[in-house]
Amino acid sequence: MVPNDEQSHEKSSSETVLLIDDDTELCSMLQDYLGRHGWKVTARHSGQAGLKSALEDTYGIILLDVMLPDIDGFEVLRRLRAQSAIHVLLLTARGDDVDRIVGLELGADDYLPKPFNPRELVARMRAISRRGSQLDQTASSRAAAGFSVDNNRRRISFRDQPLDLTDIEFLLLSKLLQRPYEVVSREELTEDVLERPFRPLDRSIDMHVSRLRRKLEALRTFHGSIRGIRNSGYMFTLNGEERA
Repeated sequence: MVPNDEQSHEKSSSETVLLIDDDTELCSMLQDYLGRHGWKVTARHSGQAGLKSALEDTYGIILLDVMLPDIDGFEVLRRLRAQSAIHVLLLTARGDDVDRIVGLELGADDYLPKPFNPRELVARMRAISRRGSQLDQTASSRAAAGFSVDNNRRRISFRDQPLDLTDIEFLLLSKLLQRPYEVVSREELTEDVLERPFRPLDRSIDMHVSRLRRKLEALRTFHGSIRGIRNSGYMFTLNGEERA
């Protein structure tokens, strides 16, 4: 029997997953479900134990719950980001926009509100994995106004100074550099970078742009900007002004 697309795709993705959540029943369910789709899942039930495993072992992605019994998921993420760029998908309380915004600002790749459909979780994990694979497999180099983009190494430099970017920030800046002085819509950025349909109330792309903007503003000799265009999207300028 020929396997369906979902089964064949997932079984080709043998990444290891660290699940940090104190809900042991949920962890058991996800270990079984993700395991049947080719993912090897290790579960930890406290922030301290999860952080220790994340820093000592190698994982492709971390599923991190915000509500933990000792240190919360935000603190785990903060400490983790100080030492690692590993992919993190945050599991947040349903309907709590603050959790989502804070998590993205701290460097989470994505978030998923609880309760969630396991198929949706797999879709988010696939998208995160694809982003990393695309960056590894695409080899090209571009330069624009002091920026150099090396997709092969997943690196963007400004005046020979490498920028410390997450995968999402790398893809965002690469896309904006290709189209300076053009308005790139939130819909396009969400679909191309996050690989999911745009929803008007989803502020994920805005949070990632905000983090990227702060990193660019920290460059002493960069005088451009990422301008938010009301009800439209974002425009990348090279000198802080719109081109005539």
